[in-house]
Amino acid sequence: MLWFNEEKDHGYISTETGERLYVAGAGFADGHRPRGRCAGSPVEFQVTAYEGAREAGGCVTVEEVAPPRARRRHASRSLR
Repeated sequence: MLWFNEEKDHGYISTETGERLYVAGAGFADGHRPRGRCAGSPVEFQVTAYEGAREAGGCVTVEEVAPPRARRRHASRSLR
């Protein structure tokens, strides 16, 4: 997701090849419309054609899974 304007109800998505595609708010599946700052958010979509122009449709936001955190290791406290 490059950006999405909630007030204007549209934005742009970048494909893996770098192509910028227009996306209307109606192009998102129910419950997947972006809110707030969403630049850089991963999105799955299909490329569709509307009035001769390519745009994104069937968009679904993808939940990012946080990598597991490293375990804390305690320093050895042996006294001599």
